[in-house]
Amino acid sequence: MLRPAEGGPGMEDRLDGPVNGPIGNPAGGPLGGGLGGGLGGGWRRRWSRGWRRPVALGLGAVLMLLLGLAGGFAVFLERAWMRAPGMEAPSPGIAVLTGGPERVETGLGLLLLRQDGRLLVSGVGPESGLADLARRAGLEAADVADRTALGREATSTRGNAREVAAWARAAGMREITVVTAGFHMPRALLELRRAMPEAAFRPHPVPPFVARPVPMLREYLKLLGAGLGLSVLAERPRRVLP
Repeated sequence: MLRPAEGGPGMEDRLDGPVNGPIGNPAGGPLGGGLGGGLGGGWRRRWSRGWRRPVALGLGAVLMLLLGLAGGFAVFLERAWMRAPGMEAPSPGIAVLTGGPERVETGLGLLLLRQDGRLLVSGVGPESGLADLARRAGLEAADVADRTALGREATSTRGNAREVAAWARAAGMREITVVTAGFHMPRALLELRRAMPEAAFRPHPVPPFVARPVPMLREYLKLLGAGLGLSVLAERPRRVLP
């Protein structure tokens, strides 16, 4: 072994390596680069594993929700396309939910098929009378006046259901034929069955069975809202003529 004086490694040389290298230089030695880098990398890996699971669960839940909504919309379209059974004898009670073409005319036509039938036209505006409604169907008001009632309080499908239920209970009827547009029928039946669960409702849809994509999507969202009990938000007071 060489002594320091003879060119061998002295104390400075032995200290200089570790101090300036692995220990003395945190940026380049194992302590700074290895230990510090290892801690940082481990923290990043733990953080990555920590957020991946919640994000994956969230994306899965969103995907399931979208698939459920799409499936529900397909069922809604199928029900909207349901056709009426023809002008066969209706049930003793007939309820027309106003708001579209052919509804009142169809209801009055069904009334003529049953001598003991009774008709309620729900949601009639304050400016309309039985004479006007009958004229559209090519009838005289006197021919149906004693068996037809006009409901003027309803301003929404939920209001229609309450109006129909009150009328049917007062008349002692438990079987009612419902006349409204095909795409409106699912929501109408939902509200009617909620308002009068003891009754049997027979759908008699009329055109339009489906509408343009945006109105159909809007009606589907209304149906979902009605299922969640949010239809109360659509209530509004009836406008009264001066």
